[in-house]
Amino acid sequence: MSLPPELPEADPAGVVADAPKGNWVDLYAPAAARPYLRLSRADRPIGTWLLLIPCLWAIALAGGASGFRGWDLWLAASCGVGAFLMRGAGCTWNDITDRDIDAAVARTRSRPIPSGQVSVRAALVWMAVQAFFAAGILFSYNWLAVGLGIASLGLVAIYPFAKRFTWWPQVFLGLAFNWGALLAWAAHAGEVPLAAVLLYAAGIAWTLYYDTIYAHQDREDDAMIGVKSTARLFGRQSRAWLWAFFVLTMLLFGAAVVVAHAAEGRVLALVVAIGGVWAMGWHIQWQMRRLDLDDPASCLAVFRSNRNAGLIPVPFLAIAAWLG
Repeated sequence: MSLPPELPEADPAGVVADAPKGNWVDLYAPAAARPYLRLSRADRPIGTWLLLIPCLWAIALAGGASGFRGWDLWLAASCGVGAFLMRGAGCTWNDITDRDIDAAVARTRSRPIPSGQVSVRAALVWMAVQAFFAAGILFSYNWLAVGLGIASLGLVAIYPFAKRFTWWPQVFLGLAFNWGALLAWAAHAGEVPLAAVLLYAAGIAWTLYYDTIYAHQDREDDAMIGVKSTARLFGRQSRAWLWAFFVLTMLLFGAAVVVAHAAEGRVLALVVAIGGVWAMGWHIQWQMRRLDLDDPASCLAVFRSNRNAGLIPVPFLAIAAWLG
């Protein structure tokens, strides 16, 4: 498909301020495609990882509860592609709705819409294209998973507006970003048991942790323009809240593991899976020792390191499922 014609070719200087230096979009993507890939945050893959990781948790933990199937290889791969597409569509929608706010914030005014690289009309077309291909993946799943996928669109639509009416927009992000834990479990097993719900809740607590850190980058600009966030709400108490979200994440994740494995008496599998949760917790404690909430660069680096934190339990859960 050709890109909408009304937009001039992107200039290499149109990089987004907080994108990693030397990312593949800036270096290798065709010039005409760069604004659209930047709109999808393809130059910053951390969001795709954070959307995919709860899916991987669910597939691995559901495999422990009911056994792996050949279908799960397709499920994991398709969740990866789907996460890329839906994260891109969601970010495009976010930038359409936030274009005036982004123009007023130093970190975001270089994004494609406020910087003039992409028009709103072109962004809407691009969002629809990404959603179309994501729907093609979703409809390869069972009907319960399809229904859950369609239901998630409401959360995606509401999230960009949450910062306007609540101090807790990170809750809405958590609800949307971790929906894959429910969807992937449903696609694997055809049901959403208690363990899946506990895993979903753990992901929401984890999102409150990492996105509060992310929001601290913009707290001064947000205060000037009236944008709400947990970073502004917690203020100097943020570190205490972050520790609370960390502990809640570990408790809920551990409970999901116990519910998935303990009923069948798989003691060794349970120990291995809990070891993965513990290892993730160790990494987050390391993050907290490194974090300086008054330094935007530190906030961004620690936020990005949550990709590694979230991936740590995956092999433990997969090995536990194999042992079971």
